[in-house]
Amino acid sequence: MDARITLRVDGEERSPTVDTRTTLLDALRDRLGVMSPKKGCDHGQCGACTVLVGGRRVLGCLALAVAHDGAEVVTARGLGALPDGGDGNSGGGLNGNSRNGDGDGERQGPSDDGLHPVQRAFLDHDGLQCGYCTPGQVCSAVGMLAEAAAGHPSHVTDDLTRTGPAVLDDTEIRERMSGNLCRCGAYVNILAAVREQAAVREQAAPARGEAIP
Repeated sequence: MDARITLRVDGEERSPTVDTRTTLLDALRDRLGVMSPKKGCDHGQCGACTVLVGGRRVLGCLALAVAHDGAEVVTARGLGALPDGGDGNSGGGLNGNSRNGDGDGERQGPSDDGLHPVQRAFLDHDGLQCGYCTPGQVCSAVGMLAEAAAGHPSHVTDDLTRTGPAVLDDTEIRERMSGNLCRCGAYVNILAAVREQAAVREQAAPARGEAIP
């Protein structure tokens, strides 16, 4: 059975007709021609298809397109257009609190070349080799940084009673990014890129009035 859905993809409203069994990944690539999300394992194990839906990380190969009718979808192609280098959630942070919608400029914004700060960090630290996994890696990193800022714990978080943004040491970053595989083995530089962005955001947090534990 077919259904007509509406998705706002990288800032542009699109209304494809899809089979109700079509994944979000296939809808993006095959129906809309958005090729930045990659098809790797097609079983939710490699992370190459990661996109942001409402600011949250989603594996496109496991999500049904019809289940996200009306959603805001941001792929690696659209990250640079996010206001103030945000996470793609037009409603604000992951808890619904606006962090980047007031235009006060306190948050690190897109670089002069139109890249999201996380994308720029991946380039600066050479956090890629063949590049096939990179779109999913950068989307996952953007989503992960937003999750940490909202105080969401991971499986390796020691103190679950801590309030405020999560502290992103190397162990936390590795765990939170573990769903994105790189067969070239660029993990050391990927870690360096994400670590840099975590530090930038931690330094900026007091200026935004946020508690740093």
